[in-house]
Amino acid sequence: MTKRPLIETAVFPVAGRGTRFLPATKASPKEMLPVVDKPLIQYAVEEALAAGARRLVFITGASKRAIEDHFDSDQELENLLKSQGKSELVKQLHSVLPSYATCIYIRQPAPLGLGHAVLCARPAVGNEPFFVHLADDLITADPGCLSQMAEVYSAKRASVIGCEVVPRSETDKYGIVEVEARGTTARIRSIVEKPKPAQAPSNLAVVGRYLLSPAIFDHLERIGKGAGGEIQLTDGIARLLQEEAVYAHRFSGQRFDCGSKLGYLQATVAYALAHPQLGPEFRAHLRRVVSAGGGVSSAAGRRKSLGPTQK
Repeated sequence: MTKRPLIETAVFPVAGRGTRFLPATKASPKEMLPVVDKPLIQYAVEEALAAGARRLVFITGASKRAIEDHFDSDQELENLLKSQGKSELVKQLHSVLPSYATCIYIRQPAPLGLGHAVLCARPAVGNEPFFVHLADDLITADPGCLSQMAEVYSAKRASVIGCEVVPRSETDKYGIVEVEARGTTARIRSIVEKPKPAQAPSNLAVVGRYLLSPAIFDHLERIGKGAGGEIQLTDGIARLLQEEAVYAHRFSGQRFDCGSKLGYLQATVAYALAHPQLGPEFRAHLRRVVSAGGGVSSAAGRRKSLGPTQK
């Protein structure tokens, strides 16, 4: 008999508009931005599935239909690929979502913050612990970040938050935790949303990975609006740790902030270099670009100098 995973539900808040990537995200969700050959949301789903999740809950908003389409089957496309003898591509389409996984889509009625988005998932989550995964934070790790956190939960039977050390000058960009002891995993004493460096209790920052007790829902219902006029998940966690243990886990792996253009480009380069088919040729290309000291304009100039009949 197959052992039931400890955490079966993963929540993906994907209702944000991705304004930092406009105009690319005007008609397409930021979570559908590709890193090499897969969109961000697929990397997120794969990490959750590897950690044992079977129920995938997407908290959506306007202009997010592309996410539903991505995880839906497309029989017309599959038939076309089969007729062309492209069986390997058909296999790749089938791997987007395993048959044992279930997708649930819940519309967030208004942009009221991450805490509100998580609260919207309550009917689908029920009275069980669950993952929250922010697709903006792409983390390459083996095992995955959520799998590492599930191991902590197995030992502690308490909520776990993925964390990493950041420069103190950047504490106002993150939720910041104060922990009771040093080490990879430590109980959280306090948590505050985006404190100024001078007021920050530490430089241990919360990133987009959470494993939460269902008790969080009651707190999110009661806290009201916080920073930015939104219902903050951080405020709910601050209430939660007053009644039960919450642990910070310094995950092993490399995080890319794909909510920023620079972080997204860094992730694209890193994943392209690691790609089994594209990696070697892409690495050689980067070396040529760096040695020439050029970018788009320089490359265009070199092509022009070749003349109309040369390549």
